[in-house]
Amino acid sequence: MINKRTFGKTGFQVSEISLGTWQLGSRWGDEFDEQVAQDTLEVAWKEGVNLFDTADIYQDGNSERAIGRFLRRHPNDRIYVVTKMGRGLLPHVAEGYNETNLRKFVDRSREQLGMDALDLTLLHCPPTSVFSDKKVFDVLDSIKAEGKIRHYGVSIEKIDEGLAALEHDISAIEVIFNMFRLRPADELFRKAAEKNVAIIVRVPLASGLLTGKYTADTTFGPADHRTYNRNGEEFDKGETFSGVDYLTGVRTAERLKKALTTDDLAATALRYILMYPEVSVVIPGASRPQQIAANVKASALPPLTDEQMKAVREIYDEDIRPLVHHLW
Repeated sequence: MINKRTFGKTGFQVSEISLGTWQLGSRWGDEFDEQVAQDTLEVAWKEGVNLFDTADIYQDGNSERAIGRFLRRHPNDRIYVVTKMGRGLLPHVAEGYNETNLRKFVDRSREQLGMDALDLTLLHCPPTSVFSDKKVFDVLDSIKAEGKIRHYGVSIEKIDEGLAALEHDISAIEVIFNMFRLRPADELFRKAAEKNVAIIVRVPLASGLLTGKYTADTTFGPADHRTYNRNGEEFDKGETFSGVDYLTGVRTAERLKKALTTDDLAATALRYILMYPEVSVVIPGASRPQQIAANVKASALPPLTDEQMKAVREIYDEDIRPLVHHLW
């Protein structure tokens, strides 16, 4: 079974490897398949996963609705759901994070998930100015007081956004952190821990680069963000391959495999993240049930040695830091 960690000030006991559902029920760009989605959720639960991370826009709402149907089949099981809101705004501007819209987002997620109160809702990478807007967080406090949400937090692109959010009564920060994105460990983790704010790690495998299975010749479908967003054409570049140039990422993954003496870089990359005690949960995705076991086995791996941790940092400093460290 997966080890559990305390989820910050909420007190939730969550599986340290959980499930991100951006691609639930499909590969990126494919049509949503309800049966595959339900099978994936069932396998995750049987493997010990008790937290699902979703968003109101994932799969045009099908991710939330699928999770809601799953929850109805498990009425007596304690399963935590983290959902995110705001990215459906058109245009996606700071002014859109007003009371009317925030209430609409919360109510829609409650309806789609079939939950009277959301366990945790996150602002979904809003414009940077939102993180310093007290009015936004006052609205969230009001909605929480009404019992529609139990906790709230933020999903961020940049470290400065997380630091600004820590000035409010948030319960969690969701951030990209992996062997190709180490800056959060430099300051954000410590300050979040000081306020007992949970850390949710997303994009832990750098959109698959840290599986070590991709080559210079690997191709992705035209509707896959790994094809159309490599330079940030549609959304923040850092969401795709963690902002690392693809060929650089392929070469560096090979260096990591050799330095860590493993052919299973994905599990080792997840275990690396769990070496940081400030991390509450890691949420790798899965487009099919078979991927769940590969993810959760990281929880049972032995800790990395000091030498291995040092090797990861050295490779990052040489290959990756100059390209991404200053950007996010």
